[in-house]
Amino acid sequence: MITLDELQRSTAEVGDSVHRTTISRILHKSGLYGRVARRKPFLKDIHKKCCLKFATSHMGETPNMWKKVLWSDETKIELFGNNAKRYVWRKSNTAHHSEHTIPTVKHGGGSIMVWACFSSVGTGKMVKIDGKMDGAKYRTILEENLMESAKDLRLGRRFVFQQDNEPKHKAKSTMEWFKNQHIHGQEWPSQSPDLNPIENLWKELKTAVHKCSPSNLTELELFCKEEWEKISGSRCAKLIETYPKRLTAVIAAKGGATKY
Repeated sequence: MITLDELQRSTAEVGDSVHRTTISRILHKSGLYGRVARRKPFLKDIHKKCCLKFATSHMGETPNMWKKVLWSDETKIELFGNNAKRYVWRKSNTAHHSEHTIPTVKHGGGSIMVWACFSSVGTGKMVKIDGKMDGAKYRTILEENLMESAKDLRLGRRFVFQQDNEPKHKAKSTMEWFKNQHIHGQEWPSQSPDLNPIENLWKELKTAVHKCSPSNLTELELFCKEEWEKISGSRCAKLIETYPKRLTAVIAAKGGATKY
C-alpha cells in the first residue's frame, strides 16, 4: 500500500532519486497497477479454518442441494450512501460547480435496515426492520415471511434455511420455533460473507436503488422493495448454479477472502 511519493522518497534516502514516471513505468512493466483496495471482513485464523472446513465438506454436494436452500440476511441501506468513486467530464476551475459534485449529508441522510431472502428461483420477501433488531423481532419477521417466501419460491417443506450466526438468530426461543416448524437450518461459519450469494444481490440492489435517487426514507424503502422484486429469476439461478465455484475459490484461498 505504499504510494509513488513514498517510493520516490525511499529511493532518495538510499542514494539516487528516481523520477515518479520511471517508478510507475517499472511497476507497470512488472504487472503492478494502482487499484482501489477492496474492503473485506477481518478474518482470524479460526474464521479461515471454519470457512475452509465448510467449503471442503460441501464440495461433493449435487447442484440440486443448493437449489433447496433459502438464503437470508439483513443489510443497512443509506439514503445517500453510495460511496463509490464517480468520474465527471468537466473543464478547469469548475470542480465545485453543482453539476460536477455529488451531494452528501451527515450520517448518510439516514438509513433503513432490511431483511430479505432468496433462492435459485428468485427473490422472496423483503421487510424493513423498524427499530433495533432483537430476537423477538427477528422471530416475528420469520413467522410472517419465511414460510410464505418458501411457498412462493416453490421450495416445498424440505427446504434448508440459511442464516448467519448473530446471537438474535441463534436465540433459544428462535431455535425452538425452527424445531416446531420442522425447518432444517444450514450450519454456517462465522465471518463468511463470501459464502453467501445474497451479498452479491445486496450490492446490485444498492446500486439500483441509488440510481433511483430517493429523496427521503419512505422513498428509499419503496425503491428497495421495487428493485428487489425486479431482480430476475435467471440472475438468482446463476448465483446458485455457480456456487461450487465459490467453494473452490474458498478452498484455493485456504478459507481466506475471495473475489466473491
